[in-house]
Amino acid sequence: QVQLAESGGGSVQSGGSLTLSCAISGFADSKFYTGWFRQAPGNEREGVATINTEGRTDYAESVKGRFTISQDNDKNTVYLKMSSLKPEDSAMYYCAADSRFEGQFFTLQSPWYHFWGQGTQVAVSS
Repeated sequence: QVQLAESGGGSVQSGGSLTLSCAISGFADSKFYTGWFRQAPGNEREGVATINTEGRTDYAESVKGRFTISQDNDKNTVYLKMSSLKPEDSAMYYCAADSRFEGQFFTLQSPWYHFWGQGTQVAVSS
């Protein structure tokens, strides 16, 4: 029943910006956490940013200071604003969510997420 749909990917030049969106539906309650992950060819899936319904966030060290995760509860949408993009940021970006834990839980580790979107491609040129 839970569905996630990413959008906003595209091609940008190095140093540019993109904002990804993740529309979330189907959770029985509003207590869930959301994460953005990315995977480039030859690399393992990497947790990029996470946020819970209380607004707590965490980021991968590689994107701190450049990426910002936020949420619009009225629209049931989570955003990932990316700036100062680098070629190494190029990847398929996935939105994920779960509600297995209560309280303030949030994580950048993919095994803790059950529901995933289809992905949106981000390509950063040199």
